Amino acid sequence: MRTIKLGTSTLEVPVVAVGCMRINSLDKAGAERFIQTAMEQGANFFDHADIYGGEGKCEEIFADAINMNDDVRESIILQSKCGIRKGMFDFSKEHILQSVDGILRRLRTDYLDVLLLHRPDTLVEPEEVAEAFDTLASSGKVRHFGVSNQNPMQMELLRKYVKQPLVANQLQLSITNSTMITSGFNVNMENAAAVNRDGSVLDYCRLHDITIQPWSPFQYGFFKGVFLDNEEFPELNETINAVAANYGVSNTTIAMAWLLRHPAKMQPVTGTMNIDRLIDCCKASDITLTREEWYEIYRSAGNILP
Repeated sequence: MRTIKLGTSTLEVPVVAVGCMRINSLDKAGAERFIQTAMEQGANFFDHADIYGGEGKCEEIFADAINMNDDVRESIILQSKCGIRKGMFDFSKEHILQSVDGILRRLRTDYLDVLLLHRPDTLVEPEEVAEAFDTLASSGKVRHFGVSNQNPMQMELLRKYVKQPLVANQLQLSITNSTMITSGFNVNMENAAAVNRDGSVLDYCRLHDITIQPWSPFQYGFFKGVFLDNEEFPELNETINAVAANYGVSNTTIAMAWLLRHPAKMQPVTGTMNIDRLIDCCKASDITLTREEWYEIYRSAGNILP
């Protein structure tokens, strides 16, 4: 598995992260096979959140399935997220610290490699976030910090107070959900595609060496379904399938390779619990699409170049 540096840190991570949001859909034997397969593929970066499975159940299942101990812990990279509560978002110092303690307990570890703040909290007091991060860093409970679903100004507000670098921003991005790319093509245009919906977050993250972690890399809409083998996207699937046949891989591999081809050096997060699809995701590490192939796939999703 090819690796990249996570943000400005020295942490080497595989280019494909393994999302564990749905691991509670597997029994213990299935979860064990899934994790073992990921490790065999070199995908040892596992993404969690304290809400996955309801009150962190997915973290508990993961720790049990991987038979967590000190040796196992040193062979993997663990990332989790906090800040989403029932009916609200909460970036208060108290909640962040309590959340991390719960995450560590459920994952049966003394530290997280990466902690992300989940959905933006409009009531955030960045000074409190800074205090929480300092406490977590000095205690050794969290080694690196980042955010999820945040725009440039929200990150700038945090960076005014937080000492630790923000190494990652987890954002929804796929071939069919690519507004952060599309708006960049349509600068100064009087069309819907020119609407900048995220404050140029793609360029901002590249400028500040913040790794973008695309979530739902195969989804369209907001969890409406996958675009692969979907009759609603005939031209896109025809194009992806033709490129896949040329490389001798699956359409899953090509859809993932499309994200990895971007020079922003992204780290897509898988969502599948299917072992074969996980392997296909990991194969994308070895494929570099040509410029022509990347643009052909982009256009076939209905995106019009100005």
